Amino acid sequence: MRDILSKYLPERAIASVMLLLEQHQVSLKIVNQRISKHGDYRRYANGQHQITVNANLNQYRFLITLIHEIAHLVAFQKYGNTIKPHGIEWKRTFQRLMLPFINPAVFPSKLLPYIANHFKNPKASSDTDARLSVLLKHYDADNDKNYIFELPKGSVFRIHNGKVFKKGNKRVKLYECAELSSGKIYLFQPNAEVELLKVS
Repeated sequence: MRDILSKYLPERAIASVMLLLEQHQVSLKIVNQRISKHGDYRRYANGQHQITVNANLNQYRFLITLIHEIAHLVAFQKYGNTIKPHGIEWKRTFQRLMLPFINPAVFPSKLLPYIANHFKNPKASSDTDARLSVLLKHYDADNDKNYIFELPKGSVFRIHNGKVFKKGNKRVKLYECAELSSGKIYLFQPNAEVELLKVS
């Protein structure tokens, strides 16, 4: 297991993560990229716990995602299955489990203030914390994607399912974008990754 985790996690986090997985008897599966989520947790009828995490995540996002999912397991065990998946019980559990990792031996120093700030009130997805998401992207493998907020107004872009949009106005935090084929307006997170299209 250590050899596998060494491909996906910061070196100084591996021992603690292995301890958590053993302590809670978690089966970890590393899977192909899913657009809609970085990871998930499931408890099967036989009592087995399984966590899946996307293989394409950089080591820091992989660690945050894995601890996020372990926090679901621990919160359900402690508080019962009737709690909200991302309610206060999960938030407190996630904070507690993550705290030992928030140090310069695990994360780069320039990330630490943003990670510490995020964990004052962790969200259902680290992607909704635009500043942290942008900083974490610096550690991804190079790709041809852009964030919505980087594009000039009027830019035309394509999303993962092939639909094409034109960027419009900013509404508080989200961007209004018109789907070109239907004219419908959709709201996008500023850190949504899209493919910029050249329009002649």
